[in-house]
Amino acid sequence: MAFRIVHYSEAWPGEFAIVRSQLLAAFGNPSVRIEHIGSTSVPGLCAKPVIDVLVGAQSLESIEEAIPRLAAAKYEYVKKYEVELPMRRYFVRPESPGLRIHVHAVNIGSEIWNEHLAFRDALRSNTRTREAYAQLKLELARIHADDKAAYTAAKAPFIRQVLRSSASAIASEG
Repeated sequence: MAFRIVHYSEAWPGEFAIVRSQLLAAFGNPSVRIEHIGSTSVPGLCAKPVIDVLVGAQSLESIEEAIPRLAAAKYEYVKKYEVELPMRRYFVRPESPGLRIHVHAVNIGSEIWNEHLAFRDALRSNTRTREAYAQLKLELARIHADDKAAYTAAKAPFIRQVLRSSASAIASEG
């Protein structure tokens, strides 16, 4: 499937704020945490025009209870990905003027939760890492222009290395 990488947009944080409000209303639970993740959450980083959202809840059951309310807010529950990641519930809001919304709902403190936030924070705080990732993304998008799955898989070694470096830095600070 073809995809595109675009320059960073100053509009993305505002788009996330709107989505965050919708999700808070749909979950109706003040203990839910909602974070902007993915490349659109990193100022200056090129990205696919997709707002990735990480929702953290106390349990998968509380996430599943919100499925009807999320559907009413136009978020489609994609159950098939549970085979791959059984501890995540995944939702998509179909494209609205050139922008998709992907919602990854997990338990707060889970490995998925921690890794997504650690990678985002590493890109936000380290210019060299962010620039290297941008270059890699552009090169991989050129090589895998018609294969989003191959593009995503090819980024994995870089992401793992950043996560290892982040974990090492945290361990040495502690």
